[in-house]
Amino acid sequence: MASKKRAEVVGAGIAGLTAAIALARRGWAVRLHERDREIRAIGAGIYLWGNGLSVLETLGLYQEAVVGAHVGPVLESRDHRNRTVEAVRINGPGQPRVYTITRERLIDTLLRGADAAGVEIHTGSEVTEVDPDGTVHSPGGRAERADLVVAADGVNSKIRDRFALVRRRVRLKQGASRLTVAMSDGFVPAEDRGKYIEYFSGRRRVLYTPSSATSLYVALVADEDDAPAGRIPVDPDAWAADFPELATLLRALADVPARWDTFEFLTLRRWSVGRIAFVGDAAHAQPPYLGQGGGCAMMNALGLVNSLGDVPRSVEPLLPAWEAAQRPTIEHTQRWAYRLRLVNPMPNPVRAPLLRLAGRIPALGRSRLRAAMTVPTSSPAGPVRGSDPR
Repeated sequence: MASKKRAEVVGAGIAGLTAAIALARRGWAVRLHERDREIRAIGAGIYLWGNGLSVLETLGLYQEAVVGAHVGPVLESRDHRNRTVEAVRINGPGQPRVYTITRERLIDTLLRGADAAGVEIHTGSEVTEVDPDGTVHSPGGRAERADLVVAADGVNSKIRDRFALVRRRVRLKQGASRLTVAMSDGFVPAEDRGKYIEYFSGRRRVLYTPSSATSLYVALVADEDDAPAGRIPVDPDAWAADFPELATLLRALADVPARWDTFEFLTLRRWSVGRIAFVGDAAHAQPPYLGQGGGCAMMNALGLVNSLGDVPRSVEPLLPAWEAAQRPTIEHTQRWAYRLRLVNPMPNPVRAPLLRLAGRIPALGRSRLRAAMTVPTSSPAGPVRGSDPR
């Protein structure tokens, strides 16, 4: 009987949890390290496109994750006069799938999945460095060797930076305040309540996203040097000047806890070194204009595990093939997300007709949704154990 392989996963975000569950269900002994004392969701709501939903199905977690999810009929872009300039129909026959849930719901579901799969979870566990041979170093001089190390420790990954892997890293001039507020009938007209809507005005955007029957995820996107727009708590008057139609919603945000994040774009020269594989924002961070960062992270983490089969003698020869299979689609999506930053500084009279034109070119829509509509496949050895693929 083949010996059980050991994996160390660093980082208990979406990518790390996905990789840990998939590995454990392949028969690996998995230890998951999270440096914080508590594993918690960072952010407010999240878009789960077809790729992320398919990963959850494969892991047997779909039914739990989507309890209470919002399933909208359309994604709309509105101009500075609140006119719809682009509409993408979703969740119907032959249309893209996209559900929205709270990040807390997703992280809690993945955590329960990890526990059920037998993942050994360590919080308050900092990994200071990893050697290419799989040796994981912790404070106090502790060192243990693994057959695979999954580095999912975020855009500021210390493990990655030891190896000078970054090909390009750009801190964008834009960011967002993200909030969750209780849904109210007065925020938008009744006919708009269930839609996903992105409002544009000047150099600012407001993203309106129902994430359950009772909660609304809002992102207020602006330039980093736009001080009034970046204030926390949110300054409703500063935003209502550009979005008067959302004044009621904006006033409701005044006392809601918010988090500001500046967007980043990052690519690597390669996604692996020896026995170390990099996933999620540590490998392919992207600005959130397409809402596909989480889905790409989940898709790539599952793709990594599928590429290994059941009990590989050694992972090193298999990691380049994983990268070759996954990288083109993910970097295609990254490039699209990065280009969309250029919409922010456009003058209102230029942006509105451009978005309207883009909405009339089906090939553009298919291109920017390539990753979102990708269904991750199982490895030749078969699906991850415990899956409930539909």
